[in-house]
Amino acid sequence: MSQVRIRPGLIETVMPRTITRWTRVMGWLLVITNIGIVGTGGLVRLTGSGMGCETWPYCTADSLVPTPEMGIHGLIEFGNRTLTGVLVIVALLAFLSVIRLRATRRELPVLSFLVGFGIIVQAVVGGITVWLHLHPSIVGLHYLISAVLVAIATVFLTRLHAAPGPRERVVPRWYAIATHVTTLAVTVTVVVGILLTGAGPHAGDDAAARNGLDPIFWQHVHSWPAYATFALTLVLVIGALRLPRVTGLRRWTGLLLGVELVQIGVGLWQARTGLPIVLVNIHMVLAVALVAVMVAVVMSLKATVAPAPRTQDRQPAYTDAS
Repeated sequence: MSQVRIRPGLIETVMPRTITRWTRVMGWLLVITNIGIVGTGGLVRLTGSGMGCETWPYCTADSLVPTPEMGIHGLIEFGNRTLTGVLVIVALLAFLSVIRLRATRRELPVLSFLVGFGIIVQAVVGGITVWLHLHPSIVGLHYLISAVLVAIATVFLTRLHAAPGPRERVVPRWYAIATHVTTLAVTVTVVVGILLTGAGPHAGDDAAARNGLDPIFWQHVHSWPAYATFALTLVLVIGALRLPRVTGLRRWTGLLLGVELVQIGVGLWQARTGLPIVLVNIHMVLAVALVAVMVAVVMSLKATVAPAPRTQDRQPAYTDAS
């Protein structure tokens, strides 16, 4: 019998001993795919396809895939399930791309493993969501897990681009505090948005329950932390412009402001036009994109301690007294 031989060059490409272009590509794909599945999951809900495949992991009691009788809703729901397999493959390749770095960059295999494990957990939660006929609490948890996975994937990506070694704060203490307060505001905005979605009309199925909250009132509640986030982001952007140049900080705070401006515009537009499907889906995707950029800003607060003794070659470090 012929033996299957794997070329050594292929192993070095998939499992390199250093961080390569392939590794960074996998890092970007890990973030992009975890954001993208929020869009397809949103499409499932917004088209009323949440029960398109009425069982899990099968579509029907007798068929793993949708049957012609299930129509477009079955295809949409099954398509979203299938994309989970793509995420698992991407997470596995990302993990393999850093596994040989575990001795020197232990955080990279750990972070990529957490994303892969979280995707499996997310698939199980998705199955429970179907079993419970799209209960709004489980649907909200499903979305929240996606946001957490996007955050972890973003940490993985930013660490890929950072030098190894001890890290220290490179911004004043007040700026770090303002950034963490902004992160809290983003978190509250996303959580309240999930509650608001559980009260709205897009349940994923006509028979799905709602959480009973007043959607008009909770629209206003949702806007309060959103505008607080916007105001705090302005502080971060202005502060980044006035601070000594810190790698990535101006870029990420500027992008954070840009995402928020678009998100606010889409939010106001959808609220005044009866929550059209396209705008709601964009709003959902932008929310997890906002989480990703916010994490990138937080990761920019620290940098690796430069080994060179020439302090002028290093980014300025700040002590707690600064």
